[in-house]
Amino acid sequence: MQLSLLSHTQAARPAADAWDMPRSDWRAGVRPLTSRRVALRDLTPADAPSLLSMLAAEEVTRFMSPPPGTIVGFERFIAWMRDEQAAGRHIGFAITPVDRPDVAIGVIQIRQLTPDFQTAEWGFAIGAPYWGSGLFIEAAQMAMGFAFEVLNVHRLEARAAIVNGRGNGALAKMGAVRECVLRNSFMRNGEYLDQALWSIVREDWQRSKAVWGSSIH
Repeated sequence: MQLSLLSHTQAARPAADAWDMPRSDWRAGVRPLTSRRVALRDLTPADAPSLLSMLAAEEVTRFMSPPPGTIVGFERFIAWMRDEQAAGRHIGFAITPVDRPDVAIGVIQIRQLTPDFQTAEWGFAIGAPYWGSGLFIEAAQMAMGFAFEVLNVHRLEARAAIVNGRGNGALAKMGAVRECVLRNSFMRNGEYLDQALWSIVREDWQRSKAVWGSSIH
């Protein structure tokens, strides 16, 4: 799933023991990760209606692969994600407000590009009503923590269409490095789009952790 990123505000630091889990445990499911206002948890079939509502709007899907168009389609997507998680290849989180843990407002996905997750790719989608709320950056920081501390990722990649100014800006503010332009690498509505390839490596993550709790500019 391609990027649909939000502007951000100050992120809250997760609890100190947020990443203290054996690496094998995540395949069977993860306990919710929470910050001040947002939580990441396992996707469940019950999330299908809210994800359809949040992710079907044109402004959300403009720069990403089309999501399922029905509740049944989202149920199948969630079942596939859980199978991939059990196989140790891919993990998907539901993004929820911390005070409404049963309402999925978006998803974050991380998938391996090399065996054992040394290089991985992530993507996001979040409902337009929550754009500009600051919830995305809190969720993204926790997802990065999970990737580097639990999955043991060394290099985390993302692709964003060049014309997706919001997505590219957010990646830069999170400390990602733009490496190159992938010409005509993504087709949307019959049109080929150029994408920027971004990366965050372990050293970038360690620097980011050192400044958590202050504004990120």
